[in-house]
Amino acid sequence: MARPRRRTNRMPQNKGPEHRINERIRVPEVRLVGENVEPGIFRTSDALKMAYRLNLDLVEIASTARPPVCRIIDYSKFLYEKKRKEKEIKAKTQKTVVKEIRFTPNTDDHDFEFKSKHAERFLQEGSKVKAYVQFKGRAIVFKERGELLLLKFAERLSEWGALEQMPRLDGKRMFAFISPKKVPKKKPEKPAKTTKRPEKPVEKITLESIADELDMESTESNESQQPEERERRVKKKRYIKKGDKRPRD
Repeated sequence: MARPRRRTNRMPQNKGPEHRINERIRVPEVRLVGENVEPGIFRTSDALKMAYRLNLDLVEIASTARPPVCRIIDYSKFLYEKKRKEKEIKAKTQKTVVKEIRFTPNTDDHDFEFKSKHAERFLQEGSKVKAYVQFKGRAIVFKERGELLLLKFAERLSEWGALEQMPRLDGKRMFAFISPKKVPKKKPEKPAKTTKRPEKPVEKITLESIADELDMESTESNESQQPEERERRVKKKRYIKKGDKRPRD
């Protein structure tokens, strides 16, 4: 009778640090580089003491060198900066997408134009186009026709892409790669400067200004009434001297 298999609950092993640091460095001597210390070859124990004094870590950055190259740095900060740089490089690198367009030696004009429009859209999106002519059976004898077809296709797309190399035959396929052209970015136009007209100062209306205007109007009305009042008084004196009745106002 077969014995049952013994189950073992093995825990996954924790991965150690990417670099050997501090007491994990077991070589007798190391070469120190960096800004914190004077470069040179030191005993590992002395290098560790220097790292402890600065409250930093002794990190091995080149283990294949003889002696190994180490730096006295903050290891957690070193890993953070390394991951940040990797993310920046990954964000800058764009993945190239390749779209395939298939032809035959007997492709007619309508089919050729239809596939050219598709390839034009692929190039505008930034994808690379791989165009190939598939030869079947004895059609391989018309390889010159396939080459002319691919060159015509590249000329049709010359506005949006460039032919990387001349068409070449691989087995029963003749193919060519067309890479998209980089469209230069247009600089934003600066808005035209408009000269602002100087604004007229707005006069503030206050109680004092209103009172001054009222005083001026009253003085003008008094000055206009003075000659009329004088003439009326002169007429009244004349009638009194003659003994006539008092004239009506």
